Amino acid sequence: MTLSIGTAAPDFELSDQNGNKVSLSSFKGKKNVVLLFIPFAFTGTCTGELCAMRDDLSSFQNDNVELLAVSCDSMFTQRVWAEQEGYKFPVLADFWPHGAVAQAYGIFDEARGCALRGTFVIDKEGAIRWSVVNGLGDARSNDDYKAALAAL
Repeated sequence: MTLSIGTAAPDFELSDQNGNKVSLSSFKGKKNVVLLFIPFAFTGTCTGELCAMRDDLSSFQNDNVELLAVSCDSMFTQRVWAEQEGYKFPVLADFWPHGAVAQAYGIFDEARGCALRGTFVIDKEGAIRWSVVNGLGDARSNDDYKAALAAL
């Protein structure tokens, strides 16, 4: 069961593709966050979604917003994928304990060992203001994220 709108987003600290620690709480009071869970690196739908974010990055990573992509792949997998695709935003590894952050957000698929395709828009105070969870093969719309951010 995913988290409700208005609830505090669970804090976490994960390594990005370069081994840097990134915590959700580090953005509190500073930036809204688009927290984008993807099932697996190097898969068609996931790559397509992140490339669309990459190609419109100024809408999702600027003085007011931070984009954080998360999957249960290892940091090393995230690094190769980010380098190959030119991702200039944090791609976080929810690898160990496996899927702990996805579990905290209620979107971990135990049978497949991955996160569902979920997105959470979190305001500067750390509250969830918008969310969507799609099936593993169902891409999300960047326009929905833009509308949610504009409403903050």
